[in-house]
Amino acid sequence: MRIVLVQPNYHSGGAEIAGNWPPAWVAYLAGHLKDAGFTDITFIDAMTNHMDDDALRARLVELAPDVVGTTAITPSIYKAEEVLKIAAEVAPHAVRVLGGIHATFMYKQVLSEAPWIDVIVRGEGEEIFRELIRTIAAGDWPANRRSIKGLAFLDGDQIVATQAAATVKELDAINPDWSLLEWSKYIYVPLGVRVAIPNMARGCPFTCSFCSQWKFWRDYRVRDPIKVVDEIEKLVNENGVGFFILADEEPTINRKKFIRFCEELIARGLPDRVKWGINTRVTDIYRDRDLLKFYRKAGLVHVSLGTEAAAQLKLDQFNKETKVEENKEAIRLLREADIFTEAQFIVGLDNETPETLEETFQMAWDWQPDLANWAMYTPWPFTPLFQELKDKVEIFDFSKYNFVTPIMAPEAMTRGELLNGVMKNYRRFYSRKALFHYPWRGTGFRRRYLLGCLKAFLRAGFQRTFYDLGKAGYWGPQSKDKVNFNFDRTRKIAPAQMEDWDGAADRAAQARARREARAPLVACGGSVEQLDEFQMPPTATAETVH
Repeated sequence: MRIVLVQPNYHSGGAEIAGNWPPAWVAYLAGHLKDAGFTDITFIDAMTNHMDDDALRARLVELAPDVVGTTAITPSIYKAEEVLKIAAEVAPHAVRVLGGIHATFMYKQVLSEAPWIDVIVRGEGEEIFRELIRTIAAGDWPANRRSIKGLAFLDGDQIVATQAAATVKELDAINPDWSLLEWSKYIYVPLGVRVAIPNMARGCPFTCSFCSQWKFWRDYRVRDPIKVVDEIEKLVNENGVGFFILADEEPTINRKKFIRFCEELIARGLPDRVKWGINTRVTDIYRDRDLLKFYRKAGLVHVSLGTEAAAQLKLDQFNKETKVEENKEAIRLLREADIFTEAQFIVGLDNETPETLEETFQMAWDWQPDLANWAMYTPWPFTPLFQELKDKVEIFDFSKYNFVTPIMAPEAMTRGELLNGVMKNYRRFYSRKALFHYPWRGTGFRRRYLLGCLKAFLRAGFQRTFYDLGKAGYWGPQSKDKVNFNFDRTRKIAPAQMEDWDGAADRAAQARARREARAPLVACGGSVEQLDEFQMPPTATAETVH
């Protein structure tokens, strides 16, 4: 049976400025399938290769697949739907499968707008997709589809969601197949080396209101650090990887295993051959202040901190459970350990003003991270914060939900003024860094890395890909009133999805009332201390038919 996996051709001008990122989902899905005996797997990276619809159509005709699978985060959903529409045209007998976080939570919306999709995989894909492929190979599809956990599909006019599948309990049983990727095309621009995104842990015990990762992965699990280093060593030896970013939301949560991971990297001499970066919380930097130089010795050179907002009011709204003053101290600690810091700010909520944008700049300059990033608030339609703000959301063109397009319209600013304010922050921060910091502070690797980051920004700016500026028609302050974000305002929420939201809101209100009637409990992210070993229980839901 021939299986074809496709990465949709979606670009936004955000994280891509630092390079082309290898789609890890392909490696983990394919590896699990191959272990089950399904070896005829082809991967088409339409994104990295900028493959248009005609080229994709021709490739699918050539391959004649039995199954076509693709995935989507929210902004790439329409491209993913189009991939499967093309598959329906040129390979009508192939089973068309969609996975990913957007389809998991928005399956009613997706199936309403793209009825040519045969089935949606909801949640972690490896075990669900493998069971689906086994059913197809046995000739039991679609007759036995209701018996497979973790699916959603159309049965006539009815949207069906089967019982949720359990999360993958043995992450170390997954052997990713990275050989499917064209490694010469995945380059990390700041260092000019091949880049990978391996996975050490899944899930997050924290419940930031703007994030959906904790809902998607459900329970927090950590792989054996030795197995992770095995995977990284193989990526270095066989694929020439020189830089990796751990895909985890916060790999430092399990302190004991993170330390063991670093020890193993050092024991194998890998820090001399590969450098790496992570995302984490300022609370973990505080906790591990005496270990930061050890982490740097293990090859950790880049830490992105979710500092999120300058105003403590915003941090409270996001449920970040951090304090503004902690962010500055965490950056100082990392700088002393010679680890590059990137401060992430979220801007563009309804209460944004020119003054609050200026405040984020002044705070970024006071903190002195090596890099700063101002991301537009993106109201993921499956997060708690969206439910609070949805009456103020007027744009449902999900292709623009990409952190670089202002979805929300602040009460005190136009979207064009908001974009101009963000660009002003970028111009001031990086021009000052370029003139007074990057060329003169440090030597060797530090200087090369910082100049490489500056090169990535300059290249994206020159090509007009940064923040999608070319598409929006932004050329500077003089154009702020003429910017056109090209929203497709015909996009609306499907009635089935709206009913689902209303039902979820009712259930949340009832649960909140029950909690308030009981003694207060500490949420999973409510403690200032974190455990060396942490495990959350899985969740389960009954089959629903809508």
